[in-house]
Amino acid sequence: MKTVSDYFGCMVFDDRVMKATLSSKVYASLKKTIDEGLPLDASVANAVATAMKDWAVSKGATHYTHWFQPLTGITAEKHDSFISPSPDGGVIMEFSGKELIKGEPDASSFPSGGIRATFEARGYTAWDPTSYAFIKGKTLCIPTAFCSYGSEALDKKTPLLRSMEALNKQALRILKLFGNTDVKCVRTSVGPEQEYFLVTKEMYDQRPDLRFTGRTLFGAKPPKGQEMDDHYFGVIKPKVAEFMEDLNEELWKLGILAKTEHNEVAPAQHELAPIYSTTNVATDHNQLTMEIMQKVAAKHGLVCLLHEKPFAGVNGSGKHNNWSMATDTGVNLLSPGDTPYENAQFLLFLCAVIQAVDDYQDLLRISVATAGNDHRLGANEAPPAVVSMFLGDELTAVLEALESGKPYAGTEKTQMKLGVDVLPKFNRDTTDRNRTSPFAFTGNKFEFRMLGSSNSISCANIMLNSAVAESLKIYADKLEKAADFETALHDIICDTIKTHKRILFNGNGYDDSWIKEATEVRGLCNYRTTPDCMPRLLDKKNADMLIGHGVFSDIELKSRCDIMLENYCKTVMIEANTMVLMSSTDIIPAVASYTSDLAKAVNTKKAADSSIACGYELSTLKKLSDLTDSIMIKTEELSEVLEETQKISDIEEQSYAIRDKLLTKMSELRALCDQAETKTAKTYWPYPSYADLLFGVK
Repeated sequence: MKTVSDYFGCMVFDDRVMKATLSSKVYASLKKTIDEGLPLDASVANAVATAMKDWAVSKGATHYTHWFQPLTGITAEKHDSFISPSPDGGVIMEFSGKELIKGEPDASSFPSGGIRATFEARGYTAWDPTSYAFIKGKTLCIPTAFCSYGSEALDKKTPLLRSMEALNKQALRILKLFGNTDVKCVRTSVGPEQEYFLVTKEMYDQRPDLRFTGRTLFGAKPPKGQEMDDHYFGVIKPKVAEFMEDLNEELWKLGILAKTEHNEVAPAQHELAPIYSTTNVATDHNQLTMEIMQKVAAKHGLVCLLHEKPFAGVNGSGKHNNWSMATDTGVNLLSPGDTPYENAQFLLFLCAVIQAVDDYQDLLRISVATAGNDHRLGANEAPPAVVSMFLGDELTAVLEALESGKPYAGTEKTQMKLGVDVLPKFNRDTTDRNRTSPFAFTGNKFEFRMLGSSNSISCANIMLNSAVAESLKIYADKLEKAADFETALHDIICDTIKTHKRILFNGNGYDDSWIKEATEVRGLCNYRTTPDCMPRLLDKKNADMLIGHGVFSDIELKSRCDIMLENYCKTVMIEANTMVLMSSTDIIPAVASYTSDLAKAVNTKKAADSSIACGYELSTLKKLSDLTDSIMIKTEELSEVLEETQKISDIEEQSYAIRDKLLTKMSELRALCDQAETKTAKTYWPYPSYADLLFGVK
């Protein structure tokens, strides 16, 4: 029987395969490109292409594709076969360095925010050698960046790589000042926890809202939801366990470090968490994870829902972005060590993150802004829309001591006393966890908890990397000019604490009093919706920082603002159209049919015995008749507002109309339809109920 170690990464052209298939000279050159960012030699590309093709063909691959991440939020691929004609009428299998390093997909059919016109079709994909190629089905997938004919980035990977390079550049400046001249590279790493729901395929197919939008637009609350907290970390159901087992195997074959799996809080909700990887690799792996989740679910007669809020009344799904920085020599720059008060290098990098989150809290909020995530942020299941940082007791005490100039007393280790002799004794952590905090320190990393479950993690990490790079640049500029390094270092740390402590909050982020304090006293941003925050992307301070570090060009930044707002508008309008369709063609006819049959039953009873009261039937008839009329009126109102909204040409104005008018009408219609569901016989209702969906997987 094969063990995991026997097949882990078997479908990946990883370092083990490269060592075995490339000459020592080619391998050494490629490793310098991967590890140190040196330019790629053309002869190396040819050698790698040949080895990659031979390996892929030996695994049964017949095609290759440049696998990229356009601004649609999902991945894209165009498959080309390895075959070339031979003189004897047969074919030979070929793959050149040129084909490896460059592809030419149509760039006009992907979102570009006006960068590319429909008739301007040429675009390019460029091989990212820092992310391993892999085989999916019979196709060799080569991770690539995607750009336009004019070299503007049309994807999420290119700005991510730029942001990683920007942070690396500034972090190296700081480390050299501390005497760390042996460090060649600083990389950010991420471990994205992925939440998701599983429902049966049979029920999914009966719900137009799930099929068209990924979430339920109607649905009355079931008798039981998550009130008992009995699903969280509960025993995994057999069908779900089978799904998880197959999912792990598929992920492990692709070298994805799937580590933790468990039931989440809501019924039918689960989570998968990987071990940390370099940020761009982690981004690739998370995109693959979402894709494979859905494919494996289908094999088990299930559907994996990745929407941030597929069901009202129970927790939605997020994606916790565990972020850190480390050197190529193995030092985690966010590890406090045993004596954080004396660890000046750690304190400076910690201050850089604190300043970055405070200065660019709006960018972090923008990076997680989607129509789906707007339903989740601020509910008692996810962080509020206000960005703040949790450091815990020990680090907070360290910073307070530094700010006040008083000696740090230290934090005493407390041994856990469980009252049972046979149980092991261990020290309690010096800080608790805070699941209500948007941005929490968890020992040697920060957990950014605001991401939605369907989001690409690239957006959040682009902004985080860039903002921290800016803080480090400010510090490096000062320290490199300082006459006394130690004094300047001390001043920077103390000044940062004093200036940016408003962003630090260790309390309950769900408390209404905190939101009031955050906005009215501390002056923190509270952008509740995507239309509120997205235009802030183009604010001067944000544009200057992102353009200054080369993460975006001016045209790229403007295009992304338009694309994200357009995506928001299209998403909500599809939902509104779906509601109108469901209400008009299914819900109203179903309620009318039940009402008609009730009326017939009353007439039959009255005909048999005129003294029969028919209290239930008559009361229900009245309520349903009134509801049917109200639903019809609200459906027409929604349709009218939707039509008006679609006519608005300015995308920002359209997003405000959706926020202020369309969503209100959608909410009003839903409330009536959900009320009708509770009064209509189950046999008449056209869709599986919440009870069926949430508790249908055994």
